[in-house]
Amino acid sequence: MKKQQTATVADIFARALDTCAPPAGGAVGIALSGGLDSAALLHLAHAWAQEQGIALHAFHVHHGLSPNADAWLAHCEHACAALGLPFEARRVTVETNAKTGTEEAARKRRYAALGELCAAHGVRLLLTAHHQDDQAETVLLQLLRGSGTAGLSGMDGANSAPELLGNPDLVMARPLLPVSRRQLEAYVAKHAIAHIHDESNDDPRFARNALRHQVMPVLAQAFPGFQERFARSAQHAQSAQRLLTELATQDLTACLDGECIELAKLRALSADRCYNLLRHWFGTRGLRMPSTAWLVEMLAQLLEARPDAQLLVTHPDCHVRRHRDRLYLTPKLGDLAGMRERDDAGIPGLEKVSQEFTWKGEASLAFPAYGGVLHFDTVEEGGQGIDVAWLQAQTLTIDFRQGGERLKLALNRPTKSLKYHYQAFDVPAWERERLPLVCAAQQLLYAAGIGLDCHCLSLLDRPRITLRWQSC
Repeated sequence: MKKQQTATVADIFARALDTCAPPAGGAVGIALSGGLDSAALLHLAHAWAQEQGIALHAFHVHHGLSPNADAWLAHCEHACAALGLPFEARRVTVETNAKTGTEEAARKRRYAALGELCAAHGVRLLLTAHHQDDQAETVLLQLLRGSGTAGLSGMDGANSAPELLGNPDLVMARPLLPVSRRQLEAYVAKHAIAHIHDESNDDPRFARNALRHQVMPVLAQAFPGFQERFARSAQHAQSAQRLLTELATQDLTACLDGECIELAKLRALSADRCYNLLRHWFGTRGLRMPSTAWLVEMLAQLLEARPDAQLLVTHPDCHVRRHRDRLYLTPKLGDLAGMRERDDAGIPGLEKVSQEFTWKGEASLAFPAYGGVLHFDTVEEGGQGIDVAWLQAQTLTIDFRQGGERLKLALNRPTKSLKYHYQAFDVPAWERERLPLVCAAQQLLYAAGIGLDCHCLSLLDRPRITLRWQSC
């Protein structure tokens, strides 16, 4: 029986790109730092691109954090020139704070710059040099942080990351993910590929470096080849996460009522399915994933509070509210009324109470101090609306309600308080505070969230408009 030949690094690289190679005429980019991993990637990608007839671009991000950063840029430029490859570098400034730290801030700026470079050159596929040892480090880091299946899934072979790269059309692939660091070292030595060394990779103050230099060598001694087994575990976690996402999608579809969740349907699910659904909901809205403890506490409050409670739970990115047994995610907005009151103290850019304005035929007028835009929509023939000529002759005012205002929606319907109308239109209490009123000669014309007062509607056969408020 013939012994099966071991696949080479080049074979593994080419197979990894079979499923995500760009269409004919498409361009590929690589993230080139100049280190051993990316130097091997450059060499492999260059040979593959020549064989496939694909345009290849190399991109380098200069963070300026190391005194050797200029030398690294020059090295990358020289390496690409030797291969006849287009090369472009982008210099970025890394701004850090106590919460993110230098490493995370540099990562975000690096990927944002790579996304910009890809967009500028029409690149739809970006290759990075992440390998099997990086995957093992990622899985171990996530395990130490107490992550769930999403975190333990590690890195995908290919994925889009629009929030990181700023480009929804860009796919980021990691064709070296099945390759070990030792295999890459052997490949670089065999082909005599020059590369640089980033001294920051030796600093044990960074968690990943501490694992790489202090923990992984010990694991390798006790469990040779653990990296491959960690990668296999990551694949199992990815499979489990896909199933969880599929279930969450089904549950969310069943529980959604427009943009909110019906709590009666949520209560019918097990606690684990509720948490799974809510995490998925946060993810679809682009919100940071809450901790398990926060999620447990939030769900308990939302499900157990008395029916008439105006419940609010604060998330770092939004407010979670309950209204008529439905769950809402609402933006965290400032106190507009308080902002307007402070205008008397001379704060620029904020309108005064009861701002006067005239309408000169614009399609819309922005009112930043009231948090939105007032639209003037043309009414089709036969429709009800305000006479255009009459409205243009009025001095109008916009303001939030003061209390006691009343509005009549139709001649055959009684005049009712705004509170009554808000309840009838199912407008949540927190939205009512931010819905302005438009008046002419102290007569209420329009209440956002409700509609026009029938007394201002014209019966004449003239051009008419209706008002519409859009919150920002």
